[in-house]
Amino acid sequence: METRTLMWIVFNVAVLGLLFLDLKVFNRKAHEVKLKEASLWLLMWVSLALAFGIGVYVKLGDQKALEFLTGYLIEYSLSVDNMFVFIMIFAYFAVPVRCQPRVLHWGILGALVMRFILIFSGVALIERFHWIVYVFGELLIYTGIKMVGAHEEKMDPGKNPVLRLFKKVMPFDNSYVGDAFFVKKSGVWHATTLFACVLVVEASDLVFAVDSIPAVLAISRDPFIVYTSNIFAILGLRSLYFVLSSVMGL
Repeated sequence: METRTLMWIVFNVAVLGLLFLDLKVFNRKAHEVKLKEASLWLLMWVSLALAFGIGVYVKLGDQKALEFLTGYLIEYSLSVDNMFVFIMIFAYFAVPVRCQPRVLHWGILGALVMRFILIFSGVALIERFHWIVYVFGELLIYTGIKMVGAHEEKMDPGKNPVLRLFKKVMPFDNSYVGDAFFVKKSGVWHATTLFACVLVVEASDLVFAVDSIPAVLAISRDPFIVYTSNIFAILGLRSLYFVLSSVMGL
């Protein structure tokens, strides 16, 4: 088996295993994540990313290792904006603190799938249509200008187009039923407010992915490097959120 193929297999198996342990073992019961717990998880995810970078250095060389580390740092730094968006979303839906880890866990799972699709689509487009690089460049410039010139804007998650579309397909129950996403009433399934929150989180993840992936593709066009650097950054987002929210006293 080729080294690259083996690394793909090991990486994906390891990520799925860690997510399973996170959801089914360490966070099986809904609870409030305190600063100490969040800090330990954050340290673990960062350590795993650095260890993986060493593995890339050993197996693929210093150039690929540098691309991985650069992509990881860029993605992680750009993800700070996500944290404040999550804070606004949770405040809007008045999500109980003990339910927030569950929302972010499923948000991360959705983000992993979206990143996989967007990254491989982006690499394929660049390989087939070289001029698409300029489109990505213009997107990065636009994103940079938007970040520099951003003002205080009121966010209204209730008007999210994904949420509004889903409400046309399935009835919603505007309440919390424990940590359930769906509840059956009068023989009809209704989505809960917690599920509405997940949908808005997923939609925001998609927007951030469109903004950040071109930046990583400017560093490397190797799908393995771009994907793994993105995934490691995403895996640490939930812990980073709870560290920031604890420090801010939220």
